[in-house]
Amino acid sequence: MRSILVTGGAGFIGANFVAYLRSKRPDARVTVLDKLTYAGNIENLKAVEKETGFNFVKGDITDAPLVESIFAKEAIDAVAHLAAESHVDRSITGPKAFIETNVLGTFTLLETAKRHWLSDGALKAHGARFLHVSTDEVYGSLGDEGYFTEKTAYSPNSPYSATKAGSDHLVRAYFHTYGLPVITTNCSNNYGQYQFPEKLMPLVIINALKGAPIPVYGDGRNVRDWLYVEDHCEALYLALEHGALGETYNVGGRSERANIDIVRRVCSMIDEAVKDKGLAALYPCDKPRESLITFVKDRPGHDRRYAIDCSKIEAQLGWSPRHSFEDGLQRTVDWYIANRRWWERILSGEYMRFYESNYGARLKERS
Repeated sequence: MRSILVTGGAGFIGANFVAYLRSKRPDARVTVLDKLTYAGNIENLKAVEKETGFNFVKGDITDAPLVESIFAKEAIDAVAHLAAESHVDRSITGPKAFIETNVLGTFTLLETAKRHWLSDGALKAHGARFLHVSTDEVYGSLGDEGYFTEKTAYSPNSPYSATKAGSDHLVRAYFHTYGLPVITTNCSNNYGQYQFPEKLMPLVIINALKGAPIPVYGDGRNVRDWLYVEDHCEALYLALEHGALGETYNVGGRSERANIDIVRRVCSMIDEAVKDKGLAALYPCDKPRESLITFVKDRPGHDRRYAIDCSKIEAQLGWSPRHSFEDGLQRTVDWYIANRRWWERILSGEYMRFYESNYGARLKERS
């Protein structure tokens, strides 16, 4: 790989992946294509934006002429496709954007790669690779036992997961029909630095710091497998470099937790950090932060449990998560405490409108 296109590279996982990629392949040219919607933040790329061999393009992956120009100008021979609309709540209230970005955007990238890399069914771009980054939510909901494997039948239950399932099927079809050199990964819930605060982990951390109500859907017993973002980035890099073409790899943290247990642990960590670091004046709260938890009406189509069997990527690519859940969570809490200006700028804008529209009425119902 000499010239790598990272879509969605200013988002949460994307920005972390770009930093990891630059550390592993400083010889490669990296181009980030990001629309910079609410969840994309150019500040997330501050550490690499001035490096030689790095290029940023603001634009939409559905813009076929723009994608074509990037492939031609940069001689792209690898794609890490992370751009996606990814929040389930938003997909329920506005599914059109998810169809456009997740399905049409993936189609646009696949078509462009096919034109540039294939000639009469033969691969003319030596070593070219297309990594498609997806989610475990395409598999639907598990019972109390069992795990998602790469052979689990798709059963998406939200507009978000349905559009990601659609994009996965397109990627598979372009391999089997045209011979496009693709690899797909399906990951469990990520957490870590730069995550937009509509997601559970940063939402809880920030609200706990502010002393604000912490909304928890339903009874809080929905279970997810949690993956620290740096571990995920290592898995993505190995899949991009060494994954078998046409294969799918499930990436998980082997860290199943119920949402309510995570919320309580975060509250405890922040109580401890505020006390130990003398931050009470900056983050005042006159009661244990666990008391801020407010159970609200569950969202439609809320899957009960996800759990990933990641033995395939462990066996074939030698990957396993390096961070325990407790270590990753502590790193995440510490980062949000240390980067207050980052999330305060986000809270001042679009996120607050989203928060009020999704949680405001539910919180008022409980007050």
